[in-house]
This record gives sequence, C-alpha cells and structure tokens, in this order.
Amino acid sequence: MPVLDRHQRPLGNLRLSVTDRCNLRCGYCMPEENYTWLERPEVLTLAELKVLVDAFCLLGVRKVRLTGGEPLLRGDLPELIRMLKANENLEDIAITTNGVLLAAQAAELKAAGVGRVTVSLDSLRPDRFYGLSKRNALSKVIAGLEALKELGFEKTKIDTVVLKDVNDDELIDLIHFGREMQAQVRFIEYMDVGGATRWSMDSVVSKAEILERVESQLGPYEKLGERNSAPADRYRLADGTVFGVISSTTDPFCSACDRSRITADGNWYTCLYAQKGRDLRTPLRSGVDAEGLAELISAGWSLRTDRGAEERVEMAERSALFDSEQLRKDPRLEMHTRGG
Repeated sequence: MPVLDRHQRPLGNLRLSVTDRCNLRCGYCMPEENYTWLERPEVLTLAELKVLVDAFCLLGVRKVRLTGGEPLLRGDLPELIRMLKANENLEDIAITTNGVLLAAQAAELKAAGVGRVTVSLDSLRPDRFYGLSKRNALSKVIAGLEALKELGFEKTKIDTVVLKDVNDDELIDLIHFGREMQAQVRFIEYMDVGGATRWSMDSVVSKAEILERVESQLGPYEKLGERNSAPADRYRLADGTVFGVISSTTDPFCSACDRSRITADGNWYTCLYAQKGRDLRTPLRSGVDAEGLAELISAGWSLRTDRGAEERVEMAERSALFDSEQLRKDPRLEMHTRGG
C-alpha cells in the first residue's frame, strides 16, 4: 500500500539535489551578489544518496529527478546514476539541467541510465540570455539540446520561466525551436519561492495570458485530458505540436502534488514553499539503513498537510517568500539548494 498524506496524496516522485552549486546566475532564482554555500563535508556521498533513494523506493517512489544547483557540475554523477539503476523498483531517472555542460556529458549520461532530460532555457537571444543568466552560454545550451536529439533521447523538455516585458515575446519562437529540437516546451509562471527575492506579481505572465498569446499567433489548441500528478497542463496545436504550462503561481496543482525534495546535504522538504525540512543526514550517518529511513519518511509523509502554492494564492497581499537576509541564514531555503 502506498503511503498517503493527510490529503490522501501518495508519495510518488523524488527530486534529489546533488549539489547547491550553479554555473549560471538567473535573476529569478539567484539575483543576489553573494551566497552561503553548503560546506563540502555536509554534502551527501554517492553511497548516502543511494540509501536515501532506496528508502523512498520502499514507500512507492518509482521516479527520481536529479537536480541542483546544476547537477552536471558534480563529476561523479554518472556513477550515481549507475548505482541508482541497480534498484529494480526505480523505473525512471531524469535530470533537470541548465544545459551548459550537457553536450560533453549527454552520451555518458545516456549510457549510465538517464531516461529523460529537462533543459532550462529562457531565451533564444544571446544578449537576452546573458541578461537573464549573467553568462554568455546560449550556444552551449543549444549544443546540449542538439546532442540529446542526435543521441535519440525521448520526452526531452525545455522549461522556460516567463517574465513580463523580459522574454514574454519569445513564446512562439520557443515553441518552434522546441519542435526543431524534438523537445516539448513548458512555460512556467514566475514563482515567489526560494531565491526569488525580487519577485512581484507585476512580473508574472499568467497561464491565461500565455494561452491567449499562443492562440492569437498559432491558432486554436486543445487541452489534453490527462489525469496524473505532472505539474504542467498540456495543450496540442492543430499541427500536432504539444506544449505545456506550469501555473503554480495563479492556478496551482497542490491537490495532486506527490513530490518530495532532498537537499544536497540531506534535508527533506515536502513542499517547495516549506520553510522547514527534516534532517535525514544525521540518522543516515549514524547508521540507520534504508528500511529505518523509510519508517521515518513514512511517518513524516503521513502527517503532511502542505498546500503552499494554494495558500499563497489566497493571500490578500503577496510578495517574495523570503528576503536575502533569511536566505543567508538558511541556504536550504534557496531554490538552487533544494531544486525546483
């Protein structure tokens, strides 16, 4: 029997952060100048990460997504993937990456056992890409997507955070580019989480606005009638092109959320908006095995009541979730530490 929380949501997906380091500085995620990084001894080893995944798999998790920071900065990542593949209960290993290092590593990732890759890409214009990320790396990201295509990766996704008056004029270009790369584009509403210290509702382009713009230029679409815990609503254009919209800011999907997040130092969060996590590294390093950790996780999940995104929608006045001082005091609150 799957373990259920207080709202009868199963524990189904695990997002595992393997590092808090990142080689970009995207303004909606990391807008500040200085950060408090996790100390190296605090970061979980490959063996520790595997035990944690084994524990979650005992409770029904069948899909793991490796995140960061930027997961490809971790040099031993292929070895971790091979270790995770040994778990027969694990059906899917995916990675979310900014794509900068992807071209050089894509073949090894596929050989190790990665089934799906999601690439974050917010603009197809070099100057705008630099303005958003503070790095001249657009050509490298595109090379990474081309490598995925050449290697035959399936179900590749391109995730784009849409910002009003910044990149919201590129929606159609990105859909066309996704078709060219054999990747499905997902437009993400700008979220007031983690390091988004400069967030305001004025910068959000809503799902309704995104769909209106797509329809005005590419014609009518149909919503795909899917019932699952995926965060994106998916739509199909007349030519068969499918795109998605993740509307966590204006129309959240808390009722179907089955996700857990583990920071690179072993703190477990049951909601992206959660301000406190549960330390799993201490019991792990004290010798508790996968079965023992599964008992701790099961007990925690059964008490879960999180609906953070819905609660934010209900607020009369809404601003950034954290300020820079709060994030310096607890770096685990950062998006680049707990993964998106």
